[in-house]
Parts: sequence; C-alpha cells; structure tokens
Amino acid sequence: MSFRFERKYVGKVKLIITDLAGTTVDYGSCAPAGAFIEMFQRQGVRVTDAQARGPMGMHKRDHIATMVAMPAIAQGWRDAHNGADCTEADIDRMYEEFIPIQLEALPNYGRAIPGVIETLRNWRRDGYKVVATTGYNNEMMRVVVDGATRQGMEFDLALCGGDVPKGRPAPWMIFRAMEALNIYPAEAVVKIGDTIADIDSGLNAGAWTIGVAKTGNMLGLPQVDVARMSPDELSGRLEDAYAKMYQAGAHFVVDGVEDCPAIIDRINASQCGAC
Repeated sequence: MSFRFERKYVGKVKLIITDLAGTTVDYGSCAPAGAFIEMFQRQGVRVTDAQARGPMGMHKRDHIATMVAMPAIAQGWRDAHNGADCTEADIDRMYEEFIPIQLEALPNYGRAIPGVIETLRNWRRDGYKVVATTGYNNEMMRVVVDGATRQGMEFDLALCGGDVPKGRPAPWMIFRAMEALNIYPAEAVVKIGDTIADIDSGLNAGAWTIGVAKTGNMLGLPQVDVARMSPDELSGRLEDAYAKMYQAGAHFVVDGVEDCPAIIDRINASQCGAC
C-alpha cells in the first residue's frame, strides 16, 4: 500500500512580517548590541560585540540567558563573582537592569533605514498587510514603532515576545499575526529579518524567509562605517553574512528591505503563475 500527499498553495503573498532594529530602523542594529555590552560591563563581565550579537533577534531575557551560557562569558561571570555560576535569579535581575539601559538608548537609534519607508508604503498600497515583530519587550517596541510612525512608516500590527508564549525562534509571533489578520496559509507569508533567529522563526512557521545581510546584525556596522569600508572588505564581509544566512535556511538573502520587492515578485510568480 502506498500513500502520496502533495499540497501546493496557489496564490500570492498576503502578509509581510518584518523585524525592527537592523531591518527597518537602526542601521547596524546598534542599540541592542551596545545595551548588552553595557549591562554585562556593569556586572564586571567583559563581552565582545560578536558575543552580544550572537543571539540577536531573541526575546531580550532569552538573549541574556543564551549569552551567559557561552563558555567564555560563563567563565568571566565566575571570575567576577567569586567562582559562582550565573543563576536564573541573576538572569532575571540582569534583564530588569537591561530594560532602562535599552530604553535610554533607543531614541538615539530610531532612524529609518534608507528605502524602507517607501518600500513599506508601496506594499500597503498594493494590498499587502505589513506587520512588525521584535525581540524588544512591549515598552521598547512602542518607543521604536512610535518613532518609526513619526517618520512615515506604517504597520498593520506590531508584536513582541511578550505578546506570545515564547519569542523567536518560536513561530508564535508569526502565527499570532496570521490569526489577527485572518491570513493563511503560511505560504502566503514572508518573514524578513536581519538575524538567524528571524530566519529560524520563519522556517518554524512554514513561511518564506528573507535574510537581511547588510543593514543589520549580520554586518553589525552603522551606515557611516559601512560607507568607509573598502569595496573588497565590504564584499568579503557581505559574502560571509550571506553564507551564514543561507546556511541557516533562508530562502533568499538581500542587502536590505528595499531589495525585497523583487524577491516577493519572484515568490508570487513561483506559486501563483497567471493568477
């Protein structure tokens, strides 16, 4: 006895879900990286920019927990705390200390990434629903979204990890957006983000995923520093960023959000044809 089941969605993309820092605002995703470094410094533990960026995209408490599990940081914690390991209570305390550090920094890093406002405006004009999801908590998200709105950016919905049982890489924010806007199936959804956690959450939801390599966490540099790089250095670093996102399973990788409309056209053509 044999059984064969094949299902293919025939239709266009309906919902575009995009990250905030490093994807739509805050070129280089500098606000969260700097806040993690400062918070750990206050605990007597030195962390590098690469270590701070590794878990980027996760809910910020989960991000801290992931960092303290890194062998080098775990040892740094023991060195600074008389040999004691970091506990869940320590993580809770650090998260509470992190919140005001991050909130203070956010207004300085809210500028829209070039091309994003126009791209989102065009998508909504063309009938797509556009949702923002983030690893920030609700208070942080509101600061960022309000700042983006003042610049002309509009979202149909904004969600953070606190709105669902678990943040990225779990797919729950994506499913919550689909439920709230009555959009399905997952093949009608595109998830865009600048972190591996973004890619993971999209794949876990069964959605299309587009990685952003240049404007966010993967390159990890503000726009002015990117502009100063030699073409060869920039090309090499972007090649590495693209490779990491493809290795994580991204369906597509681009430099930034303004490159995504052509990708969505390709997705529509692949699963819609002449519809």
